[in-house]
Amino acid sequence: MKKLKVSLLAKVVIAIAAGVVFGQFLPGGIARIFVTFNSLFGNFLSFSIPLIILGLVTPAIGELGKGAGRLLALTALLAYGSTIFSGFFTYFSSSAIFPHILPVNTELTAMENPEDFMLQPYFTVAMPPPMDVMTALLLSFTIGLGLSYIDRGVLHEAFSDFQKIITKLIEAVIIPLLPLHIFGIFLNMTVSGQVMSVITMFLKVIIVIFVLHVLLLLIQFTVAGSVSGKNPLRLLKNMLPAYATALGTQSSAATIPVTLAQAVKNGVRENIAIFVIPLCATIHLAGSTMKITACAMAIMYMSGEPVTFTSLAGFIMMLGVTMVAAPGVPGGAIMAALGLLQSMLGFNETLQALMIALYIAMDSFGTACNVTGDGAIAVVVNKIAGE
Repeated sequence: MKKLKVSLLAKVVIAIAAGVVFGQFLPGGIARIFVTFNSLFGNFLSFSIPLIILGLVTPAIGELGKGAGRLLALTALLAYGSTIFSGFFTYFSSSAIFPHILPVNTELTAMENPEDFMLQPYFTVAMPPPMDVMTALLLSFTIGLGLSYIDRGVLHEAFSDFQKIITKLIEAVIIPLLPLHIFGIFLNMTVSGQVMSVITMFLKVIIVIFVLHVLLLLIQFTVAGSVSGKNPLRLLKNMLPAYATALGTQSSAATIPVTLAQAVKNGVRENIAIFVIPLCATIHLAGSTMKITACAMAIMYMSGEPVTFTSLAGFIMMLGVTMVAAPGVPGGAIMAALGLLQSMLGFNETLQALMIALYIAMDSFGTACNVTGDGAIAVVVNKIAGE
């Protein structure tokens, strides 16, 4: 009998639907079993992310040879440009829409952080990562660029073997457990009920952000298609499994294996994809930038604060840089942006908590936009680097 093969996209969709359905009636005690698994898996994921970056990016840069520095600069420039474009695209769009659809001087302090109402695991096991994400990136760049300039030797072989270990970790552990992790996330969100209350209150904002992020993806892939000479809609369609996976994981880093596979399916050479995708998972957060900018503007409008181009332009430019340091894990972008919200836009603790609540409530869409856009950048880099 032929074994039925279910695609990852189908598994993710099933996991999301099952999480929402079971969250309606599953007892809290049983639901917490899955929450406990999520806690353990999430901690393991946080532990693994620096290793994934080190194991994939370092040998990828080393294999590129003496052109690695140029390729790194090109990818970083494209990622930053895409992120900044997203921020200003959001600013001008929101400026035209929000004043007409949002109430002014709304009482915002009644909002509560949905994380405070989420089910807690029965126990947790601390799994501190061996290094933070930025350290892993810098170490990968430094060693990788060094490897690209020296003759192939023991160090090359060591990182090549390390890459195989990381690839096996991804294929044998992370990918198979992702659907269960996604199920647990949506189960917890449904049981808590708080996330839905946030979504209901800011439904108009969420609809605007969703439409804008679809438009952003169409723009990104239109550019990628124009540069590569490929059908942009086909390129975008091929990235849908990564989009769906990111919807569930809420993590750019956790979606790296899927994004990588789909980028290769779009005709990106494997050595380019292995270099660009893990890098962009950390430095290309166009979707998160869009969401943070739109949410900040919405809160400012609703609380009666002045929204000026001068203040938002500086915020967007700095946000693009800050996003590079944001860990590619659920909620990482908003945590990295809190300092800017406070220092540049004057958000107090209440408004910061509101930003966290709103961001977490729809974290999936920004992440999905991030990773899908990574595929567009990979296509462009692949073309510029030479077929």
